[in-house]
Amino acid sequence: QVQLVESGGGLVQAGGALRLSCVASGSIFSFNFMGWYRQAPGNQRELVASITSGGSTNYADSVKGRFTISRDNFKNTVYLQMNGLKPEDTAVYYCKGQTPWPLSDYWGQGTQVTVSS
Repeated sequence: QVQLVESGGGLVQAGGALRLSCVASGSIFSFNFMGWYRQAPGNQRELVASITSGGSTNYADSVKGRFTISRDNFKNTVYLQMNGLKPEDTAVYYCKGQTPWPLSDYWGQGTQVTVSS
């Protein structure tokens, strides 16, 4: 079973940048969809950015123009480059991979991102 491990979170001042990484224990070729989600205290988990196996990307309106998702299939890694961070970006960020057959979701354990004002 593939495991996902996130890293790269931390404390940053508003306007700063972080790059999150999600490394899979196996090949990410099996994932037709990979996404970054976040959950702030008291809020539901929300999709921040996603990328398909074909390279199509999608972003939440709140992060468009600031965040960039990418994947390196040879390194079995998905990245989330976050620029222009705002305090409202503070949350635990999770990586998810989805396989089409059987339809299954794999989640990482999350990495904390805290943006100070």
